Amino acid sequence: MVHAEMVQITTPESSTSDVTLAQAEKHPAFDALQALHGAMSAVTDAYPEYRTTSRLDELRATEYSYLDKQDHVYLDYTGSGLDAYAQRSAHDERLASTLCGNPHSANPTSEVATHLIEQARAKILAHLRASPDEYAVIFTPNATGAARLVGEAYPFSRRTRLILSTDNHNSVNGLREFARRSHTRTVYVPTQPPELRIDTAVLKRVLRRRSPWATLFGPGTAGRRGLFAYPAQSNFSGVRHPLSWVRLAQKQGYDVLLDAAAYLPTGNLDLSIVQPEFLIVSWYKLFGYPTGVGCLIAKRSALARMSRPWFSGGTIKAVAVGVRWHEMAPDESAFEDGTLNFLSIPDVTFGLDWLASIGMHVIATRVRCLTGWFLDRLGRLEHSSGAPMARIYGPKDTKARGGTIAFNFLDAVGKVVDERLVAAESAAARISLRTGCFCNPGVAENALDLRVSNLRQLRHSKTASLDEIINLMGLPSGGAIRVSFGLVSTAEDVDRFFAFAIKTYRDRVTTPAGLPPRDRC
Repeated sequence: MVHAEMVQITTPESSTSDVTLAQAEKHPAFDALQALHGAMSAVTDAYPEYRTTSRLDELRATEYSYLDKQDHVYLDYTGSGLDAYAQRSAHDERLASTLCGNPHSANPTSEVATHLIEQARAKILAHLRASPDEYAVIFTPNATGAARLVGEAYPFSRRTRLILSTDNHNSVNGLREFARRSHTRTVYVPTQPPELRIDTAVLKRVLRRRSPWATLFGPGTAGRRGLFAYPAQSNFSGVRHPLSWVRLAQKQGYDVLLDAAAYLPTGNLDLSIVQPEFLIVSWYKLFGYPTGVGCLIAKRSALARMSRPWFSGGTIKAVAVGVRWHEMAPDESAFEDGTLNFLSIPDVTFGLDWLASIGMHVIATRVRCLTGWFLDRLGRLEHSSGAPMARIYGPKDTKARGGTIAFNFLDAVGKVVDERLVAAESAAARISLRTGCFCNPGVAENALDLRVSNLRQLRHSKTASLDEIINLMGLPSGGAIRVSFGLVSTAEDVDRFFAFAIKTYRDRVTTPAGLPPRDRC
């Protein structure tokens, strides 16, 4: 089925991979854990390769020791990565030893800034194994800004289509508004419960269909049939969608926008093999610092077909006021509005070197092991009655998925525990996780089995609050709970989460009474 225009609704001393019984006994919920699982098993019993990632425990104890000093469990790596002390020191040392000025000039301070910016562009291309002759790096505030650049400049028309997976961040869903203004039809390809994956056969059928206008008058600009946009990894369920879809769509005449924001923190992407026209990323997702710096990595051939709706400082080669004439800059600077964040962009270079020094394969192994171990334990959580304590949305194993897990707790009578209650109580336990729909309403709708008939009510609803909308659609809560792992996640983080979960929700009947109203998804 294809839906169009769907409405959205620690300890630093722990330097080994084993989590021993003695460590577990430090937690007040140990008795409950022991009653549920018997003697606690180490992560290495199920995932022996976890032992090969001990370097990350050393980093946790040194470069990221602030986590344990603050007694904090951080489980929101899909929201943001964490920065190392070394990154902060490198930034301070660079500012102390160099003098940078606005790069839109040729004076000495400007040349220093320009050199550092170009160095960062080269490092990004090298990290992605992309040829500078084929790809350009355009700096943006974040992945959202990169997506907007594509949306506003892409040559949408009646003869083109915008194809989106229902599993997309709102920053990509928003492209449909640019398409609508150009009379381009948006088509969604749905995910399928329970794993929330997309059937490649369904995608093929959607890609093969032609716009009626294209049938009559031919395809759009340069023979392109439109734009296909999807995430390499879901920020909701952790599903990794096939990178082979890039070539599949291109063979059908589509340009491809690949959202790599959730994928790149634990995955390698080789743009000499997988070659989307557009790739979007936020660098803080990979290594925490700097914030406010993202990228659109785009094929130069695709940029040549783009037409920006305006110009600004830094984007033009020349402009006149007496007559309405301007000529855009001939390179990537045509898409970089105003002055770049020249004091932070060099930190991307250090961040990528930092990841390379650790090894992306080491990070990926650690995250995969913890994800599998967490899923195993979450699936076994039960109340005393034997009723399950959790409902998982998406894959329940580590096959073709990243370290992002979406679920809801179920109370003693089988009712979904309100996500606002979990947010408040986990925060009180010094656990950082995410609740809500995670800016990904499409896959949330699929996960919660919302039908189009339910969603159509929104178009005619005059409700003023999100809570009223949730009640109107018959949802059990305002979304889900998301736990995600990253660079310095540890087995003890997982233990502490389950100690909290069992102590707080096992055999408990919950109520939303007294919770604050929701103001957004």
